[in-house]
Amino acid sequence: MARIVFTPQLRRFVEVPEVETSAVQLRAGLEDAFSGNPRLRGYVLDDQGHEMARNQVGALVAKLPMPPGAFPTLWNADDRFRQAYLADYPGYYKTGDAGFIDQDGYVSVMTRVDDVINVAGHRLSTGQIEEVLASHDDVAECACVGVADDLKGQVPLGFLVLKSGVNRPPEQITAEAVQMVRDRIGPVAFFKQALVVPRLPKTRSGKILRGTMQKIADGQPWKMPATIDDPGALDDIKGSLTTAGLKK
Repeated sequence: MARIVFTPQLRRFVEVPEVETSAVQLRAGLEDAFSGNPRLRGYVLDDQGHEMARNQVGALVAKLPMPPGAFPTLWNADDRFRQAYLADYPGYYKTGDAGFIDQDGYVSVMTRVDDVINVAGHRLSTGQIEEVLASHDDVAECACVGVADDLKGQVPLGFLVLKSGVNRPPEQITAEAVQMVRDRIGPVAFFKQALVVPRLPKTRSGKILRGTMQKIADGQPWKMPATIDDPGALDDIKGSLTTAGLKK
């Protein structure tokens, strides 16, 4: 006789009873849950929790139940675990990453879900746009955020830091960057503007503060992040937005 015992932590989140049966029956009964082996089953979902077509960017999730022992909870924080990882997509574990599954079943992780923007109903990864911008010969580093737009919902806005010694007109570089995005991603990205800034606001560990940049561009209330490395970098962002007439 084979016996599977789900731990109390796992039972709390996945309603699967103890199973006591023959090995053949056990394998057949759990084949759908574990595809014959204890492994994750990945899916891509939209904001409403519907599975998306192949090659379309959405939220990467894992269907429950998870393999035994895989991330059963957070230490002394069951409610926070439920809210953070299980509430948004019932029946699935939310990874917090965005990406797509291609026609061969390979998963591509593009960015975090917070960095996916909705442009006229099309979900776009700002990381994908940043990859194009970073390939420009004169760009040292870059960032892309989605800013509110009355017609499109959101539109992407790029921020470029140029390499040392570049003395070409910024307008020429931004025009080339915009054209590169249109050529490689397409008009669907609706990428029409990029700003040259002296530096990007980052945390002390090097993470670009895209969320704060987006709030500044949208005119939303924001707080100075406690982990920011150089607060003056946010003044550069505000100044560039004001000069371009984009600060709300």
